[in-house]
Amino acid sequence: MNIKMKELKEIASQFLIKGTIEKIEPFGNGLINSTYKIDTDSNKYILQNINHGIFKNVSCLTENIERITNHIREKYIKGGEKDISRKTLNIIYTQKNIGYYLDLKGNYWRVFDFIDCSKTYDKIETNKHAISIGNAFAEFHELLSDLGQPPLFEVIKDFHNTAVRIENIEKAIKEDIASRKKNIEEEIRFLSDRKEEIQRFIIQGKKGKFPLRNVHQDAKLNNILFDKNTNDILCVIDLDTTMQGYVCYDFGDAMRTGACTTKEDEKDVSKVDFDLDIFKSFAKAYVNKAKKILTVNELKSLAFGIKLLTYEQAVRFLTDYLQGDIYYKIEYPEHNLVRARTQIKLLQKIEEKYTEIQEYILMNHSI
Repeated sequence: MNIKMKELKEIASQFLIKGTIEKIEPFGNGLINSTYKIDTDSNKYILQNINHGIFKNVSCLTENIERITNHIREKYIKGGEKDISRKTLNIIYTQKNIGYYLDLKGNYWRVFDFIDCSKTYDKIETNKHAISIGNAFAEFHELLSDLGQPPLFEVIKDFHNTAVRIENIEKAIKEDIASRKKNIEEEIRFLSDRKEEIQRFIIQGKKGKFPLRNVHQDAKLNNILFDKNTNDILCVIDLDTTMQGYVCYDFGDAMRTGACTTKEDEKDVSKVDFDLDIFKSFAKAYVNKAKKILTVNELKSLAFGIKLLTYEQAVRFLTDYLQGDIYYKIEYPEHNLVRARTQIKLLQKIEEKYTEIQEYILMNHSI
């Protein structure tokens, strides 16, 4: 977002921040919301422009985050946690006591306390990272397991609705508006061959086999904040997509991204593999910590979640390629096709190791 410092200071002044603003600068590398760090003479804050194109209902989004952070804070207080300020995000309200600000240009903004002496990592590179992400998301699920009614607002409709993703690609194949179907017959066949297995899981979910829980839905290592000095987990961040879903969504997405041996857009698919050591470290940490709340059916669904989320992401990339690259940012014309092929290769590797993946969860970490 191209915005002048004077405008940023004016926006920041709408919030109940302490001290005189000394500096505002871009912060982080998020792809959805533009983020800035505010330094005053007494405090530090995070200022974010909320992507209103993706998050259509900012009021309900804000209410979700209020409920989540207040609930987590209360549970830590009851548990005797000493430094609550570093265990969850803290919303800074506007002068009108609202959790967001709408400027004259129609842009939405919000402010959080900056959690000092903290850091994030972009990729799982060690077993310790895998253990950390397993522990962090298991604790997150446990903390929100008794949030109560009403359900969190569905901020992005059908976000992990694989049935809808399948409908979308079938429509894109039929329409072929970018005349690209001829380039991807093999990929279409691969995904079609697995459609029945995916749909069986979807039907089980609709029948209530797996309970709906409050899950993060973007369970990646860079959404966990660590202490810079001790490297201990502080809290889970980027709560925008937290809403009801299955725990296997987070388990699966964490491993789709974390146990893959390459970048998401690796052109040489011979390099793509699924790292079982990373998986085992993550799975052991997650299940041992979350087993207090998991049902037997949820436990059994975790391995399939890795397949499900990898399949879903392959479908999404290939759909965008068929539609002429209208959703994901691309750097070259075949970028989405390369991404889809990477996911397909990863899914093949997961399938090759699937028996071992299942057995590790069920035999070593049974409830």
